[in-house]
Amino acid sequence: MIKIGIIGVGRMGKIHLENLSRKIKGVDLIAAVNPGAKGQKFALNYGVRDVSDDINTIIENSEIDAVVISSPSDTHSEYAVMAAQAGKAVFCEKPIDKSLKKASETIHVIANLNVPLMIGFNQRFDTNFAKVKTAISKGKIGSLRNLHIISRDPQPPPISYIKKSGGLFKDMTIHDFDMARFIMGCEVVEVFAYGNCLVDPAIGEAGDIDSATVLLKFENGAIATIENSRESKYGYDQRLEVFGSKGVIKVDNPLKSNLQMATEDGILLDHHLNFFMDRYEASYLEEIKVFVDALQHNKPMPVSGEDGLKAMILAKAANKSLKENRPIQVDTIKIN
Repeated sequence: MIKIGIIGVGRMGKIHLENLSRKIKGVDLIAAVNPGAKGQKFALNYGVRDVSDDINTIIENSEIDAVVISSPSDTHSEYAVMAAQAGKAVFCEKPIDKSLKKASETIHVIANLNVPLMIGFNQRFDTNFAKVKTAISKGKIGSLRNLHIISRDPQPPPISYIKKSGGLFKDMTIHDFDMARFIMGCEVVEVFAYGNCLVDPAIGEAGDIDSATVLLKFENGAIATIENSRESKYGYDQRLEVFGSKGVIKVDNPLKSNLQMATEDGILLDHHLNFFMDRYEASYLEEIKVFVDALQHNKPMPVSGEDGLKAMILAKAANKSLKENRPIQVDTIKIN
């Protein structure tokens, strides 16, 4: 039985809390920490015994084996180090910190403490994306030549969020950077990013962009294209296509239902899913299952701190490319 405490019961924390308390065997979710009464009430309603606004409720509890961190991004690093120093395994939502330097320092501190750390890149655990990875690993489409990732949100987040998000590449594209490395199975050597503010002028006034295309060149010579937009009127748009020497494999968007209606006017399908909570509901459950399984069976974490750091390096390279309007060699990015 793995005893777990959760820090942060906001949008992501509620997903993890429900999964841990109701849907995963071999887990005892015994504590939750959240500054607001609403999150605390949510935890109590799911049967969490020890609920508080004091982080030491979890850190000083010797019963707790592992901590799930889903608090605001600017607290991730501090809480992860505190938990690791207390000898607790850590699952941390991305990013571990918005500062590449601090993220690197945090990851190395935790590694030196010999404590398991997993970063929350849930898209790796989507059933269809996982099947793509398996097919590629079995050589079904031969040598990889091109990867195309489309990631478009249904609507932009509030400007208050934009101002503290770290920017499109660190906040949104970072999932696609991780997926690109995961699918291709090798490292990116060059990044060229284009971007603009096409959705909402207020996003530009806040110092960010809302639309981007990023080209990635891999060490094996293959190329990836990532398309991002903060607004998609037809719903959440998450697609992927991989082209190889023997064929192509792709994942299209799941719809709200399998309903199809064909008339003389054409073929009508149902709407896209609303947002990531719907699209990736199963993957959020799977990633926490894998985290718990790794602890129970003393296996390596499938998404390491280094994976999180490498995605952040690509985000920094993309920002530098956007600013300087040129391709950036990844090995020139300094962690400072």
